[in-house]
Order: sequence, then C-alpha cells, then structure tokens
Amino acid sequence: SGSPISCFCPSNFSIRQAAYVDSSCWDSLVHHEQDESGHSKTKSLWPHKALPYSLLALAVAMYLPVLLWQYAAVPALSSDLLFIISELDKSYNRAIRLVQHMLKIRQESSDPDVFWEELEKARKERYFEFPLLERYLACKQRSHSLVATYLLRNALLLLFTSATYLYLGHFHLDVFFQEEFSCSIKTGLLHDESHIPDLITCRLTSLSVFQIVSLASVAIYTLLVPVILYNLTRLCRWDKRLLSIYEMLPAFDLLSRKMLGCPINDLNVILLFLRANISELISFSWLSVLCELKDTATQKHNIDTVVDFMTLLAGLEPSKPKHLTHGMCDENP
Repeated sequence: SGSPISCFCPSNFSIRQAAYVDSSCWDSLVHHEQDESGHSKTKSLWPHKALPYSLLALAVAMYLPVLLWQYAAVPALSSDLLFIISELDKSYNRAIRLVQHMLKIRQESSDPDVFWEELEKARKERYFEFPLLERYLACKQRSHSLVATYLLRNALLLLFTSATYLYLGHFHLDVFFQEEFSCSIKTGLLHDESHIPDLITCRLTSLSVFQIVSLASVAIYTLLVPVILYNLTRLCRWDKRLLSIYEMLPAFDLLSRKMLGCPINDLNVILLFLRANISELISFSWLSVLCELKDTATQKHNIDTVVDFMTLLAGLEPSKPKHLTHGMCDENP
C-alpha cells in the first residue's frame, strides 16, 4: 500500500510539486550516475515496475502445460484408469469365487484327487485367465500418445522454469540491492528551469516486497525442478510392484510377458497414475494383506503348497466397486 517510491525534493517544493516528482520518477524509473571518467550514464530500474505483470506472465506460462495435459491427456487417461481398475477388481472377484468353489468341492469330497482334477479342468478351460485385460495392457504398451503428452508437459515446465531463472537472474540481480536512485525530472517544459536540481534522490519503498517475491520465486522453482526431473526418470523403469501383487492370483501373468520392453510408453504412464490413485483399487488392499500373510506363514509354518495358498485366497472377501470420479487424474505422480 502507498507510493512505491519516496523522493527527497527540495524544501521549497509544494505538496503538488513533490507529488509530481514522485509520479514522474516512478514513470521513468531511470537511475542517473557518473562513471569513473566523469561521463553520465543511466540504468533502467524497470523490473520494479514490471514485477506484478511478470508474475502474471509467469503464472500464465506455468499454467499452459496444465491446460495441455487437462485437454489432451486427462479424458483418455481417465477412461483407461476406470477400465483397468474395474477389470482388476473383476479379475480378483472371479478368482476368489472360483477358489472358494474349488475348495468347497475338496471339502465335500473324500477323494483327494478331486481337487486336482478340478484345478486341471479350470486351467484347461481357461477359467483363471484374463485375456481382455492382458490384451488391453499389451495394446497400451504399443501406444505412445499419453507418454508423448506427458513428456511434452514436463519439457514445457522445464523450459518455462529455465526462462524464469534467466529472467530473475539477468534482470533482477542488477537492481536487487539498489534501494536509492538518482532521478532527473528536467525533461520537456522543465528542461531549462534553473531552479530545479539536475538530479533528485529517490528511495524505493517497495524494495523489500521486490526482494521477498524474487527470493520466493527462486525457492519455489528450485523445488519444482527436482520434482519434474524425478517424474521424468520414473518413466525409465517399470513400476512392477503394483501388478506383481495380482500375480498371486491363479494364471494372472502380466509382468513376465508384457513388461519386458522399453518402459517409455502409455502403459507405464497409466501405471504411474494408477499407483497415485491406489486407494480407488479396492482389491489391491486385500491382496496386499494376503501377501503379508503368505510371507509370514511361509517363514513360520512352511505353507507353500497350492492348497494352502488357495485356502488363504479363499478367506478374502470380494471387492465392491467404488464410484470413481473424473478428478482421479488430478493425483499427479
């Protein structure tokens, strides 16, 4: 609030003349000084005046990658996530029901070979396979539209961040510590007025705000760069931990056959956002508990047979689908 500068006018100036000096010096914002050889030179202090507009320009520039991602990738990514989450939960529920049915047959029959016959029959008739989901994931592994948009978004963020550093470093550092400057108002009709001093000293009352905003911008963008680079490096490797949980289901084989190639594709981007929205995947929490129980049981009681594992699997409850929202893609990895 208040005037951004305060000029020290001669004592014989009226209030209106002093106000004119403040206004004129703020409009020009040029520092007049003499070098070692006695020659007069000027330095513009325009970054002080351009600060609000530059902040607005930076905000608009940094929002452009968000708009690109929102309109070019989010609709397709949201549909992919909804379908994959639904199919993973369906695969989980189907496996639970089949395992419970087979164990019930084993308990009701006195012949121990009945269970193995049912298991072999289920494998032959492909009850435990999930071709639709596997083919869909394989198709996404050959697609590159999402990953191209993802890379472009992060590249634009790095570009605009670099431009911000250049702007703050080149223009702001030159005037960062200059609180006072010499202003000349002998222009136009006042050029030949002898009673007006050649230079009037002015002080920038808004320098502290200028410094705080500049330092805050540098700090924010310094923290932003490692985040962007980290997101880019995550595309260089598969996130196998998520789907590896589902490989505990019978005949659910997604990793060994589908995720051995180059990880820079749409499937890896989908897995990154699926990991960020893991709370939407109800069956994942059930299988995570089963994984912990299986590891603990294997170490203590040597439970490693097919029957023992399927008994643990049959003890879980089928998952109920959640009402997913379009905002799930806002969980940005």
